[in-house]
Amino acid sequence: MITAQARAMTGPTAPFSTITIERRDIGPTDVLLDIAYAGVCHTDVHHARAEFGHTHYPIVPGHEIAGVVREVGSEVTGLAVGDHVGIGCLVDSCRECAVCRAGQESYCRRGKVLTYNGIGPDGQVTLGGYSERVVADQRFVARIPDALPLESAAPLLCAGITMYQPLRFWDAGPGKRVGILGFGGLGHIGVQISHALGAHTTVLELTENRRADAERLGADDYRTTGDLEAIRDSFDLIVSTVPSNYDLSAHLDLLDFDGTFVNLGVPDEPLRIDPYTLLTNRRKLAGSMSGGMPETQEMLNFCAAHGIKAETEMIAAKELDEAYDRLTAGDVRYRFVLDTSTIAAT
Repeated sequence: MITAQARAMTGPTAPFSTITIERRDIGPTDVLLDIAYAGVCHTDVHHARAEFGHTHYPIVPGHEIAGVVREVGSEVTGLAVGDHVGIGCLVDSCRECAVCRAGQESYCRRGKVLTYNGIGPDGQVTLGGYSERVVADQRFVARIPDALPLESAAPLLCAGITMYQPLRFWDAGPGKRVGILGFGGLGHIGVQISHALGAHTTVLELTENRRADAERLGADDYRTTGDLEAIRDSFDLIVSTVPSNYDLSAHLDLLDFDGTFVNLGVPDEPLRIDPYTLLTNRRKLAGSMSGGMPETQEMLNFCAAHGIKAETEMIAAKELDEAYDRLTAGDVRYRFVLDTSTIAAT
């Protein structure tokens, strides 16, 4: 077995501590990578603090992993020692159902395996990217183009693909009017992608305090809650990154005829809408997950070609508890990234 140092929580209110974990031996189709950086996603907080109600402790979070290949199995193709690579939300799936065969592993119907807090085929709980190294099957390892710095690429493995999939699927592009609801860890990447696709892109936020950043990253317009009446029937597509529960009707009213509202957030209560807002303009309410591996690679290549990167605040391992509190409070512009080289020092 391969050992590594990792940062873990042993209970929902316990502080992070450094532990030694075991990674499986490298199989024929496996890749061993030295993790350089791990993005800190709000989902990490939910799982680590048992807010989803099914956490296995000790938990090692982290599903925005960027690193360098150290070793490959005998049957691995297309990846070699020294390559820059990443791992996102998944490390396995059934590979046989219709959606897996279509390259949409995040929708696997028979049991996808999350990068952390999941149960692998060996029955063991998966441990994530807040660690020094990890082993994964080549299918779930994406190549990071040289044009993308690893620390900026790490958040793309979750936040990037989570925004890229709905924007591509619902045809954001020239002539389309796209609204990005919420300008945070996901939204600031979504604005860049939507802009690069050629869509007229508007940020929808509560206050004016992120206008300058939104415009710098490609937003054509920026609107706050006080502007909503003036922009009714204005969008072909709205992608919502808002995780809290609220009445969606005010934002559904912003959609034009046949417009689509895509919800990415996971509030702790059911969504609320006025059904008439869907009937008006024949609007559609949809959802989307992180995306499969072929599209993840496509997203990374697209971001590299268009200079799209996450804006990050680097943290050391000893700062994870504070980072979780700040992330919960919305005090980050726009993504925390863990420097895994600091784990051994804690």
